Amino acid sequence: MTIQANLVAVRNLGRSDYRETWDAMRDFTHVRDAHTRDQLWITEHAPVFTQGLNGRAEHLLDAGDIPVLQIDRGGQITYHGPGQLVLYCLLDLNRLGLGVKGLVAKIEKSVIDLLRGYRIAAHTRDGAPGVYVGQAKIAALGLRIRKGCCYHGLSLNVDMELEPFTRINPCGYRGLAVSQLRDLGVNRTVEQVGHELAGILIGNLGEKESSSTGRQA
Repeated sequence: MTIQANLVAVRNLGRSDYRETWDAMRDFTHVRDAHTRDQLWITEHAPVFTQGLNGRAEHLLDAGDIPVLQIDRGGQITYHGPGQLVLYCLLDLNRLGLGVKGLVAKIEKSVIDLLRGYRIAAHTRDGAPGVYVGQAKIAALGLRIRKGCCYHGLSLNVDMELEPFTRINPCGYRGLAVSQLRDLGVNRTVEQVGHELAGILIGNLGEKESSSTGRQA
């Protein structure tokens, strides 16, 4: 199956309010049908911690003045802030012929392919969704599946203040280091990275099988 770029709408939201964008994703998924065009939303948010459905309170160490939202995606706690790309994936998994594991693999592969284009070697880890450079996490993901469709998506650190990650156990892992593109020598805006990643993901969604993402134990 080949996915043509014009069958997936890519929207740049700029800086958006987290709660309003979350509501919009749920509304879109609730009303969509088998003919609704898939969408990828490029955005970034004001500082906010989001706690997934299975999130444990002990992984929030000190929120300080940053709000904490309990949301409906999978996974533990993470941080969103200015300078971080958030790519929301509003996709019909039935139409794509994908299960959740297959979709996660394609999203991770897309981030790794993007980083390879920047001459950065990246990999995944068994049991710890996301993408890593060395021992540091650079991209996190969490999804919600409803009516055979997904929303939420992934975050990729581009050029941001990383200190808030020290206030949590990122994704539930104590002492997990985080990285970002700026510190790896990549000079791109969130919008530029978002459009590049969206194009790669659209291409990978059309592949019958994902190639190895370099998963590590």
